[in-house]
Amino acid sequence: MKELSNKNQGVGVFSPKPLVVALGLTTLLAGSVSAAVLEEIVVTAQKREQNLQDVGIAVTAFTGTQMKELGITRSFDVSGLTPGVHTGGAIAGQNTQFTIRGVTQNDFNDIVESPNAVYLDEGYMAIAQAQTFALFDIERVEILKGPQGTLFGRNATGGLIHFVSNKPNYDQFEGYVDISYGEFDVPNDANLFTVEAAIGGPITDTFAARLAVKHSDQDPYLQNDFPDQLFNPAPDAAAGADMGDDDTQAVRLTLAFQPNDRAEITFSGNYATSEMNTGPYQNKPTTAVVGVNPSGNPEVINVIDTPAGSTDWAIVPPGYTGSIADPFQGADFSVPPGGPLADQAFMDAVFGGPGGGRLTPGGDFFGYVDPDGDDFTTSSDFAFKDSNSTDTWGLHLDIDYELDNGMTFTSVTDYKDYEKLLFIDVDSGPANQLANYASVDATSFTQEFRLSGSTDNSRWVAGLFYLNIDNQPDNGLKAHNNSISAFPAGPGVFLPIDIGVKGDLQTDSYSIFGQYEYDISDTLMFTFGLRLMEEEKDVQVDIGVLPSYAIDKVNIVDPSAPGSVAGWYVGPFTFTDSDSKSLWAGKIQIDWKPTEDMLIYAGINRGVKAGSYNAPLLGSYFLAGGDAALPYDEEVLLSYEAGFKTSFQDGKTRLNGSIYYYDYSDYQAFLFAGVGGVVINRDAHTTGLELELITNPIEGLDVLLSAAWVDATVEDVPLNGLSEFAASDVDPTYAPEFQFTALVRYEWAVGDSMMSAQIDSNYSDEFYYNLRNFDADKFDSYVLTNLRLGWSSPEDNLKLALEVRNVTDERAGQMGYGLATLCGCNEESWQAPRYYGVNMRYSF
Repeated sequence: MKELSNKNQGVGVFSPKPLVVALGLTTLLAGSVSAAVLEEIVVTAQKREQNLQDVGIAVTAFTGTQMKELGITRSFDVSGLTPGVHTGGAIAGQNTQFTIRGVTQNDFNDIVESPNAVYLDEGYMAIAQAQTFALFDIERVEILKGPQGTLFGRNATGGLIHFVSNKPNYDQFEGYVDISYGEFDVPNDANLFTVEAAIGGPITDTFAARLAVKHSDQDPYLQNDFPDQLFNPAPDAAAGADMGDDDTQAVRLTLAFQPNDRAEITFSGNYATSEMNTGPYQNKPTTAVVGVNPSGNPEVINVIDTPAGSTDWAIVPPGYTGSIADPFQGADFSVPPGGPLADQAFMDAVFGGPGGGRLTPGGDFFGYVDPDGDDFTTSSDFAFKDSNSTDTWGLHLDIDYELDNGMTFTSVTDYKDYEKLLFIDVDSGPANQLANYASVDATSFTQEFRLSGSTDNSRWVAGLFYLNIDNQPDNGLKAHNNSISAFPAGPGVFLPIDIGVKGDLQTDSYSIFGQYEYDISDTLMFTFGLRLMEEEKDVQVDIGVLPSYAIDKVNIVDPSAPGSVAGWYVGPFTFTDSDSKSLWAGKIQIDWKPTEDMLIYAGINRGVKAGSYNAPLLGSYFLAGGDAALPYDEEVLLSYEAGFKTSFQDGKTRLNGSIYYYDYSDYQAFLFAGVGGVVINRDAHTTGLELELITNPIEGLDVLLSAAWVDATVEDVPLNGLSEFAASDVDPTYAPEFQFTALVRYEWAVGDSMMSAQIDSNYSDEFYYNLRNFDADKFDSYVLTNLRLGWSSPEDNLKLALEVRNVTDERAGQMGYGLATLCGCNEESWQAPRYYGVNMRYSF
């Protein structure tokens, strides 16, 4: 068993150079400079070790060293180098979630689980926030595209990302120190400093340990010029902090014990904490286009970027003088909760300029225009230093034992604890209107037992799985001191409030699963897999308006609060429910190997993601239809996929590809309208194609070209939960139609040392960040390019590198929300600006 704990096992056999970069269905690997061939690559995508080219699944894999070479330092960075994989989420990038082949979920409430599962060392990360974390001391990552429910569970309909950490070495002590320093090309010259280190080795002949740590200190790169263009007094004297920073500390201790040649026990504990300033959204003025439905009520039917000279509050039909807000959305136009719906005369009287309309042509409702557009200067009132934080810790236990009959027994036990509190300025400008907060206190526990074995012509794995999630999220909108959205408590009396939602969701899930592979002949293999699940949920959701006691305190229920009823100014509207569902996932596939260098596969997968419950904000609760809109059903995916994997030119070139069709029943889509949203069930379908070419045409030169095409549609999506206009077919969010990646790397000898030069570039097509597909709710296409120049010592234990990320300083859209009827604006965030850095790594 000792050889299984070597840090390179499960990835492939590596010699120092050169680095061959392969994406899509392949991985990066290093070969000798005199024999740059693609050696055997091993992954565990089917819970056993296999050569990647023999696995009939679309898999991308990177080693830890290769991720470092490519500038992958955070979990979601792998998406930029994997066509068909993208990111979405909330909180301006501080809560990032994966999108795989157009399958996405961008609800900002952690009560909702992602359809793309993320694992660390086979431990499921049940809370959406946990998908965002710093990478350190990672052996490899495997990205599996397409439904993986048979072996990995109910919430992997889109696919999964599995990060595997380095394990202790039983043979020798080893370690490294990695230091990076750089600067962002922004007005405030923000710096980034990181230190990562690990050490480990044998304590006795049968016991080994490894300790890894990381510290990352990133200055805020979004300069905040508040109180520039001040509209009304700030919520606190400390307002106006710069944004876009990250101060992270993380540690992982792993202990490994091999009592004999048959057994291995691995235990690990990890802890990570991050402090950040308020999320770095920026303001883009937008204008709602209002239509009148058959009942004569107004509805927002589109949103556009506000024209430069426009002062219109909204675009309305000719002669229309009624309300310019949707029903149940009176607060959207800054009318106090419960007040009248706003018409243009009301807006002129309260917020208008001398001649009526917006204070500043081309500005938001409060006259604000961002000083440099999508560059990195802004003016935001609700922006505070170290206001945002995340804390995660976990314990993990693996037991592997080889039985007398050749079977292997595996036990995987995992516990995680998640806490977070994140804020954003909703209008992302200098008006003291509303802040949004997202908080969670949750735990997850998983236990898996499995047996695996093989005969001369078959292989199989079977197991039992249990999952418990205790999830208590708090979300809402904060109207603190001096806010124009404060609660009216009497003539001239306005109280600070939290428009809050408190959730409590308990989940228990039980599974039995198995997969069987049978060799029909020397070239033909049949695979059958099945997973049966029983899911139980108990939920309570409380929605209403509470007192706001402090900038950094949310959803506090104090029955003694003056003017409240049991601690609430409005509500609570309470929903409780219990549910139990039987679910199943399955797989049927044929693999054909006409030659040793070619695999052709075709199969049908049935994936399923359990139904659950919404916990919407107050306005969204009414707009969606009240209690009836809180539960949503499971989504079921039938995936039809075929692909090929081939190598030629003596293994120096690989060409892999896949084509697929997804047929969704009750796809879980997040519909954001007004100031919040809910998950709704709608049918959907997707057609896609992926192609990768990796070649080593001459000694020292490696080239990658890869592409993905995704044509996805969500059917019959309404404008809102009460809309009387016809529903329409739309694109899912964060799902660009085309993605391309190119990488060229050349390595050459300089004396006894080695030099390398690398350029990589990825293209993303335009994509929507709102399911309603309004004109203003879209990011343009972009190209991100990175450069790296490296040197390694003759012993290959010292490496130095210069790097430039985002060479052209491209504005690549990251996340956004449409708020045209709240602030006359959208909030948008952008990927990091151009960065210059140096890196040193010493290994021993």
